[in-house]
Amino acid sequence: MRIRYFADTDTALIEFSSEPVAETRAISESLYVDLDGKGNLVSMTIEHARQKANISEISYLQMDSAIA
Repeated sequence: MRIRYFADTDTALIEFSSEPVAETRAISESLYVDLDGKGNLVSMTIEHARQKANISEISYLQMDSAIA
């Protein structure tokens, strides 16, 4: 996964795979998802990212498997 932030347009692009995009769907007026030919998520675009997604604060935490 790769996250890119474009400060000049306040847009975040989150890429989940490198598959070619077959379709883009508007989820809202500031959120778009790109799908491959099989309907799998390729990427997500968030416009007005500072306001809509608090892009100034990003963290990543990998959770270990629960111990039964």
